[in-house]
Amino acid sequence: MHSYTRAESRERRRLFLKGAHQSIGDNLDPRVTARIHAIDAVAAERGARELAALGRQADTARDTVATAKAAVKACGWGPDRSAARDALREAERNLRRAERAYHRAEQS
Repeated sequence: MHSYTRAESRERRRLFLKGAHQSIGDNLDPRVTARIHAIDAVAAERGARELAALGRQADTARDTVATAKAAVKACGWGPDRSAARDALREAERNLRRAERAYHRAEQS
């Protein structure tokens, strides 16, 4: 996964167009391709860090769901149980959101 900043995207696009013009004339400057590769490497590293952070967030959400399920099972009937169920539903919602973000980032 690559995670480009706006400035990196602009510079990469500018360098790509410059390289395309140079390649038409068979005079491609190696500094252009080297800079594009450098931008790609930085973006790949940033993307890997973001993906790892999303994975940790999903793991934390899974732990929260497990804790909420245990609380529901341990509760007696009444308002405590309904509050525990509400907490479980919210934890499951957060888990789905975290997993969706992780999978979306993994696919890009």
